[in-house]
Amino acid sequence: MLNVVIAGSSGRMGHALLEAAVNDPELKLLAALDRADCPQLGKDAGELFGAPCGIRISADPKAVLQAGSVLVDFTRPEASMGYLEACRKAGAGMVIGTTGFTPAQKEAISAAAQEIPIVFAPNMSVGVNLLINLVQSAAKVLAEGYDIEIIEAHHRHKVDAPSGTALRLGEAAAAALGRDLAQCAVYGREGVTGERDPSTIGFATVRGGDVVGDHTVLFAGIGERVELTHKASSRVTFALGALRATKFLAGKKNGLFDMQDVLGLR
Repeated sequence: MLNVVIAGSSGRMGHALLEAAVNDPELKLLAALDRADCPQLGKDAGELFGAPCGIRISADPKAVLQAGSVLVDFTRPEASMGYLEACRKAGAGMVIGTTGFTPAQKEAISAAAQEIPIVFAPNMSVGVNLLINLVQSAAKVLAEGYDIEIIEAHHRHKVDAPSGTALRLGEAAAAALGRDLAQCAVYGREGVTGERDPSTIGFATVRGGDVVGDHTVLFAGIGERVELTHKASSRVTFALGALRATKFLAGKKNGLFDMQDVLGLR
């Protein structure tokens, strides 16, 4: 049985991850972590979803991580960097679903993967990762005469934009077309912008209410549009994908993977 540690236990994703981990017969919940000023610190983690499990929420990853265990992290970039270092020192694996990392932080994740196994993906949903593959295929077929726009919507509490998933979809489309997303992305339009540059990939961001996560990749041509859409109605889909990634790391010594590896889509 694989030992799993859930970070950010008091958050929305933390709740979903805890409940999914407790109910998975192949996993053992080793610990639940959160920040030092978390009001739920010291409480039974299971109380967060109405089923006490005997695991108290703590703030020190060094005290609970074990070699061979896997920490699942859906927090913030700064917290993730701390968890990353703790996993590296303990020889524990890590599943990272956090988004909003800087290039330097992404480099740190890649460097740590030389010592420990890591699954790093902006979206753990099986459906979204299938969508990434579909976008790549569509971009190759619709390479000429079609404009690419990516529209994403999330709840009012999300702090980064565009979403990590939207960026990953953009990267998939750009790679299929031999483009560099950093050079062709357009993240907002206002005023007199002039005609659309056909080599660009546009992004539109919506924030409001309790939207879990909607993503649409639009290929707009003359006389027709092709739309590839994924809509998440529950965080459970992300939690189940993350635990699938956790099991994928069992027995691995090091390496940087993503959900395409986990799902065998590469």
